[in-house]
Amino acid sequence: MGAQLNPGGGRHQPGRTRMMAEINVTPFVDVMLVLLIVFMVAAPLLTVGIEVDTPETSANPLQEAGEPITVSITAEGTIFVQETPIEYENLVSHLEAIATAGYDQRIFIRGDKNRAYGDIARVMGRINAAGFTQIGLVTDQELE
Repeated sequence: MGAQLNPGGGRHQPGRTRMMAEINVTPFVDVMLVLLIVFMVAAPLLTVGIEVDTPETSANPLQEAGEPITVSITAEGTIFVQETPIEYENLVSHLEAIATAGYDQRIFIRGDKNRAYGDIARVMGRINAAGFTQIGLVTDQELE
């Protein structure tokens, strides 16, 4: 019915066991599945590190190739380029340094809906002064 593990025919030699020549991959697969689940849950949390309550609109999302630069303006008025806080006065020089590094794509502005429109417009003007003409405003999808 089954294969014999003892190479000596049907005789059993007491005190001698044959070494098993197979690898049990079940624990390895279990660990990999747990890591996959952890990364699937953690990845969306890593995309946006600055808490900004963006307004809701019914605009269609833009398709962008590559990693866009995001300028965030919080409800308190703090300005972030990606996740780095930047003073308003230093925004142009910081963005000019990014432009000299070869970045020429669209810049996205994530403005808190509780922040005054004038503050967001001033930041847009500073971005334009740094030489960027493709500026997009980030909003949330409007619930129906």
